[in-house]
Amino acid sequence: MGLRGLAISSLNDVRWHQRFTRLGSPFFSRVQPTYLPAPYLVDTCPQVSELLGIACPLSDADVSVLSGNANLSGSQPFATVYSGHQFGVWAGQLGDGRALLLGELVHQQCYWELQLKGCGLTPYSRMGDGRAVLRSSIREYLCSEAMAGLGIPTTRALAIIGSDLCVMREEAETAAVVARVAPSFIRFGHFEHFSARKQYTQLRQLADFVIDSYYPECRHQAQPYAAFLGLVINRTAALIAHWQAVGFCHGVLNTDNMSILGLTLDYGPFGFLDAFDVDHVCNHSDSQGRYAYNQQPSIGLWNLTRLAEAMLPLLMPLTPDEKSVQAAQTLAIGLLAEYVPTYQSTMLRLMRAKLGLCREAEEDGELIEALFDLLDAQQVDFTLFFRGLCSFCVDDGHHHDIFMHKLFIAPLGWVQWAQRYRLRLQWEHSEDLVRQQKMWRVNPKYVLRQHLLEVAIAQAKQKDFSEVIKLREIMTHPFDEQAQYASYADLPPAWASTLCVSCSS
Repeated sequence: MGLRGLAISSLNDVRWHQRFTRLGSPFFSRVQPTYLPAPYLVDTCPQVSELLGIACPLSDADVSVLSGNANLSGSQPFATVYSGHQFGVWAGQLGDGRALLLGELVHQQCYWELQLKGCGLTPYSRMGDGRAVLRSSIREYLCSEAMAGLGIPTTRALAIIGSDLCVMREEAETAAVVARVAPSFIRFGHFEHFSARKQYTQLRQLADFVIDSYYPECRHQAQPYAAFLGLVINRTAALIAHWQAVGFCHGVLNTDNMSILGLTLDYGPFGFLDAFDVDHVCNHSDSQGRYAYNQQPSIGLWNLTRLAEAMLPLLMPLTPDEKSVQAAQTLAIGLLAEYVPTYQSTMLRLMRAKLGLCREAEEDGELIEALFDLLDAQQVDFTLFFRGLCSFCVDDGHHHDIFMHKLFIAPLGWVQWAQRYRLRLQWEHSEDLVRQQKMWRVNPKYVLRQHLLEVAIAQAKQKDFSEVIKLREIMTHPFDEQAQYASYADLPPAWASTLCVSCSS
């Protein structure tokens, strides 16, 4: 298969590339997957199959490959080593504890890494068993595709493979493997690992590899490593703004869960907001609320600061003196200073789009802040509010207001904000039909709510995967009406308020 890529009928026909392993043994360990008894296919994502140029549905031979049970010609699976900060504390060496990279395949001139998550022990498993369970695998599989449907940078998922193998978490569960796909799974933690060990030669190797493979525009800059760090900062700031704009909570924003490419990485105890709560914590393991919804932007900067510290040796001469160390620190601080304005400008742009505002006005920030305060005070459903706002009409007293009133405990707050909104729309001579069409394309009708996942997981445990497939299809087109699935956009049932997820999710 050449760099342009040809459609292939089986993973056994893939020509595998392993560019990362050229860095040498300090960066990875060769590991063979652990045999998975009686694997079965839960679902395959057609969009990712197309992305990779692989025939869909997958064959039995492909299922064997993705379960880790079949050796592939030209593929030598490996796990990478990294370190990181977890819940704000240095955790030391971590690494791919339950994930193995088969390698890269190329389609339409793009490299894609294919990683098996849940296929057994690696040298970096520490106290873990190297397995993933069906519950958490379904969550990751569906959310990665839901985020892609929303247009948010993310890793992807080709397929999910199940097995009746018993795995112990809080209770006995069954095993599964997610076939994850990304241009790269390199994390902030990869850089922290070598910097913490003062292995600066390897740190520079890693940075050069990432620049040459994923940020080639930096190579010819006067300071390539600084340019690279600056782009990572900007991508991360924009990514988190996109999360905030759809009410997405990651749940475990440790530095080892941060992508060097600015992708949403590692779906564990994530959650989309139902009732809007700026202090919402989606991970019940996060007792201090470190990764609450309203903390995500500041945590992004905290994590980037750790990355910048790890990269400081690259921003100074090989034999630094006090002056060059200070210069490197000043440079890093200057690059990090771009995070907040990038986040704020991106968030403001996204919120203007969600509100259907085409022109900029100085008071827009206040209008948006007042709206968030209102939604938070009255615990209004985040997704339903913005989808309902798409039908707003500038004329006072339109019947649409009746629907919006129902979302609020005290509708007077809505009435007062809506009047400000009307005046703002009138100022820019907004036309209802034109604005509404644009707003429907940026305010999703469907998000992957927790209660929807719970129903799909419960059925999947009984070997009924119809709800998993249905959710994947719905979330692929979250902005479309999809009348046959209208109930999936309703307010969550009362029992959903008791749902909680943890790091084991």
